[in-house]
Amino acid sequence: MNRTIKHIPVMKKELIQSLKIKKNGIYIDSTFGTGGHSNEILKKLGKDGKLYSIDRDPIAFSIGNAIKDSRFHIINDNFSKLLDYAKNKKIIGKVNGIIFDLGVSSLQIDNHKRGFSFKKDGPLDMRMNPNYGISASEWLFKSSVEKISFVLKNFGEERFSKKIAYAIKNANQKKKINSTLELANIIRKAIPIKNKFKHPARRSFQAIRIYINQELEEIKKALESTLKILSPGGRISILSFHSLEDRIVKRFIMENSTKATVPYGMPITEKQLNNLKICKLKIINRMIPNQSEINNNPRARSSILRVAEIKK
Repeated sequence: MNRTIKHIPVMKKELIQSLKIKKNGIYIDSTFGTGGHSNEILKKLGKDGKLYSIDRDPIAFSIGNAIKDSRFHIINDNFSKLLDYAKNKKIIGKVNGIIFDLGVSSLQIDNHKRGFSFKKDGPLDMRMNPNYGISASEWLFKSSVEKISFVLKNFGEERFSKKIAYAIKNANQKKKINSTLELANIIRKAIPIKNKFKHPARRSFQAIRIYINQELEEIKKALESTLKILSPGGRISILSFHSLEDRIVKRFIMENSTKATVPYGMPITEKQLNNLKICKLKIINRMIPNQSEINNNPRARSSILRVAEIKK
């Protein structure tokens, strides 16, 4: 277990401020990671405040478990199960703020033994919780060219998805791909046009990681659950790091902050009118990091923080 990994939270100050923390409020940190956001929230809470954190990564859970504070509770599971835990803790409709710091954490990307890095060698795993699911190595070995190509194109927006998929399948037929650098080198050789500013395996590794961990489905389910968990005036603050994540977040906020409209002249009964979608969210803000933060932390470059509030 590596507890020395340094994590620099992106837009930490802005994210915490966006919650407008109430001293004795109830908050949820859906992505505990190394605890940067949770610790900041705890500093602002009074003795009757509560913070529930969740993370599927067992190492993140062990870090959180070391926090001895009666106001704090950590759960080792997927954040798509937020609603279940909120019901269990009897906090449905009582939560004042929920944060999501999406994407891969430093615990995963900076530890080459976890299999997320295309720059350092390690076992080709990529699971955020290595105790569940199938490893990237096993999935690539069992999958068809069509399936691999679909994942690379749709979750990595990789233009050479088919060429890479064929190269992976051919390599696996000779010898099972077990390490990250093996895979990175196969991808590098398969791509006909290189971008000198970006690693050729970056998009493919992102795509495989997203698929293995079902990240986009997790986000969709978790976001929907926040509408039931938050109290009137409660806030949701979501930090995304690539277009696929942000697209889901943006669509969720827009769909729930826009009232359903009826075309002029269309006959509609009172019952149908009452059943029309009610506007649940109020858009608060959209922020991107300043240049100083990007210079200090390159991972901040593509990040977007979106904030919304449950209508009172």
